[in-house]
Amino acid sequence: MENTIEDIKRLEEEFKACQRILTAIGDETRQHLLCIMLRGECRGNRVIDIAQKMNLSRPAVSHHMQILKDAGIVKARKESTCIYYYLDPEGSEISNLITLFCDVQEIMKNAPDRNDIND
Repeated sequence: MENTIEDIKRLEEEFKACQRILTAIGDETRQHLLCIMLRGECRGNRVIDIAQKMNLSRPAVSHHMQILKDAGIVKARKESTCIYYYLDPEGSEISNLITLFCDVQEIMKNAPDRNDIND
């Protein structure tokens, strides 16, 4: 079955919708940050604690956390004077990303075989 123009247009829209999360998780520092958060406390992580674990400045960690927050991967909670960052348990943006990759995989399955094309 060949891919339709509608399939490709839908995929383009999905890529646009996932642009922030793709950018956020495409950075090696933010990938490491997410792994630290997964190992962290359930109640969340403070920037100062993350900074010490990553050997980064607090402003650098705050910058990366804001990008992850804007992408819908991380949420923040304020307690007194402390801000705790934690992974978004709802994960709607992650769900959109999973849908995108599933659609890419399906479209790739339906792409014509180009192995036998002569140059």
